[in-house]
Amino acid sequence: MTTESDTTPSAADKQNPMLKLALELGPLMIFFFANLRGPWLVEKFPALSALGGPLFVATALFMAATIISLVISKIVLKHLPIMPFVSGVVVLVFGSLSIYLQDETFIKMKPTIINALFGFTLLGGLLFGKSLLGYVFNAAFQLDAEGWRKLTVRWGVFFLFLAVLNEVVWRNFTDDTWVAFKVWGTMPITILFTLSQMPLIMKHTVAPAGETEK
Repeated sequence: MTTESDTTPSAADKQNPMLKLALELGPLMIFFFANLRGPWLVEKFPALSALGGPLFVATALFMAATIISLVISKIVLKHLPIMPFVSGVVVLVFGSLSIYLQDETFIKMKPTIINALFGFTLLGGLLFGKSLLGYVFNAAFQLDAEGWRKLTVRWGVFFLFLAVLNEVVWRNFTDDTWVAFKVWGTMPITILFTLSQMPLIMKHTVAPAGETEK
């Protein structure tokens, strides 16, 4: 199995940026729709009733969509992006536990586990002199070592913030509110955070190898 393993974007990454975005957002949109229209889906497909309530139906479809997304990524992009791959593994494990035990807690804690894992991994990597964010954003940016280090620190802290925020929302609000937040809240927050990092990115951007001689 091949995952993104360096900070140089592949040809497939450069040619299919929108596909990468669709593969990452697609499963989330299906999760939101399935939870919102759970009763209608069960009416149209009675077999889904065996899964349990709307959130369990949404979880099952989320798992299926995640697998399809990873398969398409492997076929078209020739590798499995690290973050979606790790997230997919956690989705399958916690989603399966949620459905099997009929306990929504597992799927609700999935974002907490994933974000905490990413946060601690990024910050922990710096202790060993590794700016691991370069493995994640290899198709988007080419930065110098100092730029990757600073960006890694910021993203590490941001992931931990998202982990805490997910815990606050799912423990204090309704299922529908949590699902809406997961789809429509987390993404805008992440986009705003990403945009706020553009000054740092622009300051530390370096020309790709082969272009410096031109």
